[in-house]
Amino acid sequence: MSKLAGKVAVVTGASKGIGAGIAKALAAAGAAVVVNYASSKDGAERVVAAIQENGGKAIAVQGDVSKAADVQRLFAETKAAFGTLDVLVNNAGVYQFAPLEAVTEAEFHREFNTNVLGVLLATQEALKYFGPEGGSVINIGSTASRITPPMSSVYTATKGAVDAITQVLAKELGPRKIRVNAINPGGVETEGTHTAGIIGSDFANQMVAQTPLGRLGQPEDIAPIAVFLASADSGWLTGELLLASGGMK
Repeated sequence: MSKLAGKVAVVTGASKGIGAGIAKALAAAGAAVVVNYASSKDGAERVVAAIQENGGKAIAVQGDVSKAADVQRLFAETKAAFGTLDVLVNNAGVYQFAPLEAVTEAEFHREFNTNVLGVLLATQEALKYFGPEGGSVINIGSTASRITPPMSSVYTATKGAVDAITQVLAKELGPRKIRVNAINPGGVETEGTHTAGIIGSDFANQMVAQTPLGRLGQPEDIAPIAVFLASADSGWLTGELLLASGGMK
């Protein structure tokens, strides 16, 4: 039997990259998946089509996780389509690497609104939909909070906040049978890192050099960990920050 048969999962920011990989893996394990996206409708629909072509269940729902009204609609549409909620993957995230001199108020709020407020708003709303058996919240952090690379002061601060939120909410929500864990990837090759010019850069080469397994990660390296955390196999884990970085730390 599939590990997640009968389960329903929401994956934020799932139109591409790590989120898309997680959405597809959860569906392959038997879950019905809500593919959330902020602006990339075409990307989200491609993820849904790929899931359906493999016999899975999925819908795409637009919503900016930094806006409470959008988050409320996301979960209302999840309930309308699938009836319940068992898994939330807080994957939506934005970043910009820049020296301290280039940090702006607008960029600070852009990253914190999505990466931190978005996690809080989505988890807050999910509480209304988890059933009596609880659920699993999986936050996507980053090894940046541990290795603190130069030129990443705002982004690293957001991911340090995600680490803290994960551990606070694990204690707060444990009595409701809701587990909260984080996956903290290292460098991962995605559409976003290509668009940002990171792939092939000195920065990417430095990450590979610091990675014992000798390469950048792929979304397919992260997705099985999310399936594990979504399933009963990880039923005794909560408040954990799982480094998925090929040994970079």
